[in-house]
Amino acid sequence: MRAEPINFIRQAEVVGRLLAVLPREAVLYQSEDTRPYECDGLSAYRQVPMIVALPADEAEVQAVLRICHTLQVPVVARGAGTGLSGGALPMGDGVLLSLAKMKSILAVDPVACVARVQPGVRNIAISEAAAPYGLYYAPDPSSQIACTIGGNVAENSGGVHCLKYGLTVHNVLRVRGLGVTGEIIELGSEALDAPGYDLLALVIGSEGMLAITTEVTVRLIPKPEVARCIMASFDDVEKAGNAVADVIGAGIIPAGLEMMDRPATRAVEEFVHAGYDLDAAALLLCESDGTAEEVEEEIARMSGVLRRSGATGIRISASEAERLKFWAGRKAAFPAVGRISPDYYCMDGTIPRKRLGEILRFIAAMESKYGLRCPNVFHAGDGNLHPLILFDANNPDELERTERFAGEVLEKCIAVGGTITGEHGVGIEKINQMCMQFSASELALFRRVKQAFDADGLLNPGKNIPTLHRCAEYGRMHVKGGQMPHGDLPRF
Repeated sequence: MRAEPINFIRQAEVVGRLLAVLPREAVLYQSEDTRPYECDGLSAYRQVPMIVALPADEAEVQAVLRICHTLQVPVVARGAGTGLSGGALPMGDGVLLSLAKMKSILAVDPVACVARVQPGVRNIAISEAAAPYGLYYAPDPSSQIACTIGGNVAENSGGVHCLKYGLTVHNVLRVRGLGVTGEIIELGSEALDAPGYDLLALVIGSEGMLAITTEVTVRLIPKPEVARCIMASFDDVEKAGNAVADVIGAGIIPAGLEMMDRPATRAVEEFVHAGYDLDAAALLLCESDGTAEEVEEEIARMSGVLRRSGATGIRISASEAERLKFWAGRKAAFPAVGRISPDYYCMDGTIPRKRLGEILRFIAAMESKYGLRCPNVFHAGDGNLHPLILFDANNPDELERTERFAGEVLEKCIAVGGTITGEHGVGIEKINQMCMQFSASELALFRRVKQAFDADGLLNPGKNIPTLHRCAEYGRMHVKGGQMPHGDLPRF
């Protein structure tokens, strides 16, 4: 990505203002201090921020926003930096606003089954705090030991159990935050409904472009009495993909329904030793939870469907430790793949379940076309794909081929009736494909929503919503078979 040079006169002016409202150690501007913030989990694209601000509470966030609005300085919010779409990529002329210090669990109410937390609280820490009451927070991204609830809100994160229990948007009751001018915004309610338009759902998944989250109230649910997991082996990836549709078609909604192909399972098994069948072309993990009677019945029904769908082997967890081991392998898929390749590009698209087999064949064809390996892991139950394209970032040609590979997969998702993202967001990674997914009038509506919250375009500029110029240019290049470089980021 093309780096933006830092204007040191501008930097000195902003630093001076920030030091009036933040402690000295909370304002970073030397290169060796700001460089660790140059990217999120999509490390192929990097930009050193002009300044990093680390507020400790809402009042300090408010003060930073007021200064940036007055001086017309762009602001990019950041949580733990585990995002995979470049949503937290800084601006070379802007402030990177880290919310990592705001990590307090403010309250856990076991009667109302809610928790009120600051944005820097790690996803898994919420469940740990609720565990003494027999409760937990359902959305469980693979990065849950590190990712923060503020980042989950920004990207509308999912997880391996989102099929039954929903995404972040289904489990957050209320968000308190700040607009670009520093005004306080409260959306949603702990009640069953809130007055007015459902702006809570609008802000969740808005990638920090509309407001900065400072407090989140989440729904907690009771831990199930029993949970068991089926590991089903298939000798053909298309059979496994079709089995997913068969399970849902039978009227069964598993607590989790995940798929991995052979390259992914082999990488994982070497890393975690989860007991996976390495001879299988694909594995399905199908979980049931509830009362002992409910789980026994559902496991039997799912096993029957999977056998009729062509499963060559079925193994059912015999203990809680074994169930967790099955899932530990799936959740370690990304770091496991990182052990066998210098770099990998973790994609995110969503398709109708019945097209899984078709998409897997397409990805295999793309591997041959671009000469790159691509293990596959899926939130198969809701059609959310995570192809992992393996490449070497030190080889510019491999990075370019990876981008083209990824672009073709995303556009195939659109062609079969799906979308370009399920939970990772658009960020900068998929901004070109937004031009393919949505019409010019739809994109214009998105821009008007953005302007209603942030008329000057200071919050996370250049992300998520492409400009008309960008779409026109990408359209011309698309017709010619080209790919617009990600480095050419638009500004509002």
